[in-house]
Amino acid sequence: HVQLVESGGGSVQPGGSLRLSCAAYEDTRSAKVMGWFRQAPGKEREGVAYLNIYASNTVSHEDSVVDRFTISVDNAENTLYLQMNSLKPEDTAVYYCAVGTSLYDLQRARPKYWGQGTQVTVST
Repeated sequence: HVQLVESGGGSVQPGGSLRLSCAAYEDTRSAKVMGWFRQAPGKEREGVAYLNIYASNTVSHEDSVVDRFTISVDNAENTLYLQMNSLKPEDTAVYYCAVGTSLYDLQRARPKYWGQGTQVTVST
């Protein structure tokens, strides 16, 4: 079992930045692929960025956040990050971290574990 604890959400003006953190506890050996998802009110949960430990920490980002968001991991601290810059109102959502052992499943929102979510609000 892996416990995921997220932090770093909040309210920010358009153009601002936030850094989300996701600390993993207990059996982190099963956290080989990691990702960030978000869910806006009335919309389905969508993937934002992924990191694949199997492939030397290869990262990928969805088109809507490329060049603005960056996923990274501190393996020593068992912590996943999402640096979010140039935030837009359409980035407003609850953000979730997720981990698993299959990138295929992760990218289809079928991880082994989810975090509890952290609210990000971008508005004037």
